[in-house]
Amino acid sequence: MEIIPAIDIRAGRCVRLTQGDYERETVFAEDPAAIARRWQDAGAQRLHVVDLDGAREGRPVNAAAIQRVLASVFLPVQVGGGIRELVAVQRYLEMGADRVILGTAAAKDRLFLGEALARHGDRIVVAVDAREGVVVAEGWRETTALKAVDLAQELTGLGVQRIIYTDVLRDGTLTEPNFPAIESLLETLRAMQPPPAVIYSGGIASIDQLLRLAAMGPEGAIVGKALYTGAIDLAEALAAVMVER
Repeated sequence: MEIIPAIDIRAGRCVRLTQGDYERETVFAEDPAAIARRWQDAGAQRLHVVDLDGAREGRPVNAAAIQRVLASVFLPVQVGGGIRELVAVQRYLEMGADRVILGTAAAKDRLFLGEALARHGDRIVVAVDAREGVVVAEGWRETTALKAVDLAQELTGLGVQRIIYTDVLRDGTLTEPNFPAIESLLETLRAMQPPPAVIYSGGIASIDQLLRLAAMGPEGAIVGKALYTGAIDLAEALAAVMVER
C-alpha cells in the first residue's frame, strides 16, 4: 500500500483543515514546494496536492503554487481542486502532474467525466468525498443525494480506474479511519469487473492504523495532519508497511 503525503494549498500556503471546514484551518508552512521536497527526502513515492481555494471556487486558484511543487520534485504527483474543464486537466498534465483528480465535476457532469476519461484514461482519478456515507461536493459544502457506494459503482461502470474515498468527518481529526466504510466499499467494488483501485483518506493518526488499512487491500492511503504534527513519521511508516508486505 502506498502512503501518500497530502499537501493542501490555500492562499499559496500549506494548510490543513479539520473536517473540511475552511474556518478551522491550521497553517503548517508558507512554501508548499519546500514541504514537497521534505516528503520526497523522507522517502515518499507519490504526493497528493489539492487546491483548496480551487475546490471552493470551482476553478484553479493556486495553479502557480502547484506548478512550483511539480517543478521541485521528481515524484509522481496527483493534483486536484476545482478542476471542472478539460483545459484545466490538460494544463496540469502539461505542468507535470502524473494524475488529475476530479471531484465535483465527476459527481455532477458525466459528459465531462466521459470526455476526460476518453482523452486521458487512467491519469484521471475521481474523488468520492462522503459525510456519513453521502457524497458531498463544492469543496465539501454541498450534500448531494448520492450514496458514496452507489457513486463509486457507477463511476467504475463508466470506466474510472482509480477512486479516492475520503471520509469528511474524519478528515483532519487525528482519530482513526472509518474502517467499516472503507471495508464495505472495497468489498462492493471487488465484485465489479475490473475493480478500480481505491485510495483512502481521512482520520489516519498512527502507523498501526496504516497497517490495519493495508491489510484491507486499498492501493494507497493519504496522510495529512498526522505527518505535519509528528504523530506519524513518514520514513518509519513506509518501513513498517514495507515489512508487512
